[in-house]
Amino acid sequence: MKKLSLHATARNLSAAAANASSGRASETVYGGHANRLRQTVIALTEGSRLAPHESPGEATVIVLHGRVRLTTASDAWEGREGDLIVVPNQTHGLEALTDASVILTVATSG
Repeated sequence: MKKLSLHATARNLSAAAANASSGRASETVYGGHANRLRQTVIALTEGSRLAPHESPGEATVIVLHGRVRLTTASDAWEGREGDLIVVPNQTHGLEALTDASVILTVATSG
């Protein structure tokens, strides 16, 4: 069994994001590209973003702290601490409205 503190992971990644030119840092805490299920903690500084991209499978974003906006070409959803956003199966991006950290969960098929 493995146990870790998501809040401690997010704090450490937030410090790394503050020092990164991209304004973001991440760590996969469960699974990986060889697994069907992958969970990644992502920290973003205010104003930083993940550029529009496709999802490799079903995905959700849980906001650990701060505020984020998930966007598609035609829609946008804002999330704050404790919110779960279901990622649509289309090109999407993520922007930090404040310093924020999220858990991205992706489940691939096959």
